[in-house]
Amino acid sequence: MTEDTEIVRPERIAAADHLTLYFHDISEPLCGYVPPCERHVAEALDFAAADDRAILVHCYAGVSRSTAAAYAIACAREPERDEFELARTLRSLSPTATPNRLIVRLADAALGRRGRMVAAVEAIGRGRDAFEGAPFALVPMVSPARELVAV
Repeated sequence: MTEDTEIVRPERIAAADHLTLYFHDISEPLCGYVPPCERHVAEALDFAAADDRAILVHCYAGVSRSTAAAYAIACAREPERDEFELARTLRSLSPTATPNRLIVRLADAALGRRGRMVAAVEAIGRGRDAFEGAPFALVPMVSPARELVAV
């Protein structure tokens, strides 16, 4: 989310089970904006790695930041899963998904994927234009309990 976005954590969700990261949806530095950085990606990956539970990833519109984070988390949780297959699955589940390329690039480096995540997201291209994306579940091949829901 951007810093000026109010986030209200539902009471039934413990504070330890909720992570909010603040940055703008940009893929290159832009004066006056906070780009996603290595720290943001590391925090998201560390948070998702804490346990095997399903996780909800969301952003303002559910098109770029959340889909990039969900893709990165899925790659981290399933290191043997093919990046291209996962990106194609993402596209089939969310025709509007346009994963933020900077988040994907940072996650690719953090996970040692050697550019494959970046190439896979480039291969699926930009998603269909939309004001907001529709929620979807990115179910892992190894354990359905670890599904990712992106909105």
